Amino acid sequence: MDINKIEIRMAEESDWEDAVALAWRTFLEFEAEDYGPEGTRSFQDFITDQTLKKMFLKGQYQMMVAKSAGKILGLITVRNENHISLLFVDKAFHRMGIGKKLIYSLAEYLGTENNQISMTVYAAPYAVAFYQKLGFRKLDEEHTDGGIRYTPMIFYI
Repeated sequence: MDINKIEIRMAEESDWEDAVALAWRTFLEFEAEDYGPEGTRSFQDFITDQTLKKMFLKGQYQMMVAKSAGKILGLITVRNENHISLLFVDKAFHRMGIGKKLIYSLAEYLGTENNQISMTVYAAPYAVAFYQKLGFRKLDEEHTDGGIRYTPMIFYI
């Protein structure tokens, strides 16, 4: 697939359900084993919480999607103006540059819209190496909260 033919844009209301379904499928395949039952429940509760969707609809929780031929291939969300909350790419499209393109599109959005100078993320164990490869650095060692394992990281724009 030609990465240049993938559309990266702000998500619309009609994208929400497909994006959440993609996040859930990908989480189950690549991360759930690292989190165990408590972490898996915590993640599911987070992405299915109607408050999160209401925040998205009000513009308080931004999402960008990567789409091709009408299909969502990946998504990235941001909260608190510069914190990556979710980043998932469909398994069939891993290692094609979509995650990187989503991060750099988000960085451009944040820099233009909010004049931010950094992005943070609580990286899942599966994603730490990916973020490091893009230039994120660890702020601390791994933590666990509600069964969710994460490493705090930062990226300077």
